[in-house]
Amino acid sequence: MTPRAYRLCFVCTGNICRSPMAEIICRELLPGYGLGDGLVTVSSAGTDSWHEGEGADPRTVRELAAAGYPGGERHVARGFTAADLTAHDLIVALDRGHLAALRRLAPTPADAARIRLLCPDGTDVPDPYYGGPEGFTACRELIEAALPHLLTEVGTAIGTATGTDAATAHHGKQHLA
Repeated sequence: MTPRAYRLCFVCTGNICRSPMAEIICRELLPGYGLGDGLVTVSSAGTDSWHEGEGADPRTVRELAAAGYPGGERHVARGFTAADLTAHDLIVALDRGHLAALRRLAPTPADAARIRLLCPDGTDVPDPYYGGPEGFTACRELIEAALPHLLTEVGTAIGTATGTDAATAHHGKQHLA
């Protein structure tokens, strides 16, 4: 019997900028950390459902494509629901406001413990929505910088050896500063 995949969900406000960017980048990096082949599934959602059913912000799609990450144009926004608390092994908030909102939904301390910030140092991933393209680039770079730590933790949690670092995991390109 094949073990169930480890389920990871990224959460931001509207699920059109930060969380789909994290989802798509993470999905692309999984094989480089020994987490491909269905070992880990990745999704995203928003704390609010304002944009439910819409695609990713066009600036998100452009930023992802320019950095070599495919699939941004296929994203469909959705709101985070109470069912997501049990449907995922780890829920990753993109900022402290999301973290607090998600933990308020958690019915038990064990559920709250499965919700964490993306950045291990507690840094928020700033919302690029109201700015220009440079904000989307900064968002991508911060996500790329935080994912190695997260993917190493996930690999440890599920007992797989992690492979290359994020600097080479994505098509062998150097993405990190």
